[in-house]
Amino acid sequence: MKAITIHQPWATLIALGEKKFETRGWKTNYRGPIAIHASKQLLYDHRLPKLSSTLWEHGFRKEDDFPLGCVLAIAELVDCRKVSDWLTNKGMPVLHGAEDDYYLDDKEYAFGDYTPGRYAWELINIKRIEPVPVKGKQGLWNWNYGTCINCKEDKELLLLEDQQGICEDCAQVMSDLAP
Repeated sequence: MKAITIHQPWATLIALGEKKFETRGWKTNYRGPIAIHASKQLLYDHRLPKLSSTLWEHGFRKEDDFPLGCVLAIAELVDCRKVSDWLTNKGMPVLHGAEDDYYLDDKEYAFGDYTPGRYAWELINIKRIEPVPVKGKQGLWNWNYGTCINCKEDKELLLLEDQQGICEDCAQVMSDLAP
């Protein structure tokens, strides 16, 4: 599955279903399931009122409340909209999509960098999951997660030729036992 690493608290806003667009300086042609990975960095500015009030409503009140360095949601990436220099009567940019335009509301606008020329990745069917510790990467990256064929636990996997996988712990034990 493809994954994207996002700084906190924006990764949490996506996991909570409060943020539907991830803004980036680059576009992607990828469409499909995507894991939302929270980076190990928290870039929380308490002076942003919409951000703070939304997080407080969900019980995120202090820095320790934010999971870091883990996948915390799965979503579906359905469009990559270009942020235009067209403005609505409220002064917000219009997002141009593959088939239609999108008009931001105040909250969504507060949760992203909608500078003209950037891209808004549209996410739907967002499902929050129990955080899974994973080392993130820049750009879109592959997250191989599933049930280990040896220990039967759900973990990050090393893929084998037949698309099944083994976790790093079991691979290490097997290599230690090898002659």
